[in-house]
Amino acid sequence: MNSDVIVLAALDGNSPVLPKPAEIVVGLIAFSILFILLRTKAVPRFEKAYRERTDAIQGGIERAEQAQRDAQAALASYQAQLADARGEAQKMREEARAEGAAIIEEMRAKAQEEANRITSAARASIEADRKSTRLNSSHANISYAVFCL
Repeated sequence: MNSDVIVLAALDGNSPVLPKPAEIVVGLIAFSILFILLRTKAVPRFEKAYRERTDAIQGGIERAEQAQRDAQAALASYQAQLADARGEAQKMREEARAEGAAIIEEMRAKAQEEANRITSAARASIEADRKSTRLNSSHANISYAVFCL
């Protein structure tokens, strides 16, 4: 029964649900004006702001990616330099070891030479002392033999 009352009220023209034709026309005109204003003024500004923000974000991402690539390149460069420095340090250590071994060998040779010279001088001195002792001994025997006679 309620639905019958609503239908009868709508047919009567005083319906709270159905607007009057003049209200519909005014509403369409107001909606059209608002739509045109929004479409011509507000939407382009929103799109411009959206583009700027997108460009800023994209630019930030690109700058971050570029910074990442630069950092990767710098890291690779530093690692290469470090590897070169380590190789050079190893080479210098090997050269120092070889040089140290050569110096030690040279010092051993000089020490052996000096030892041989000292030994030769000592043998010559001992031999000279023996000859001197033999000579003195034979002079003493001769003197004793002359004295005893």
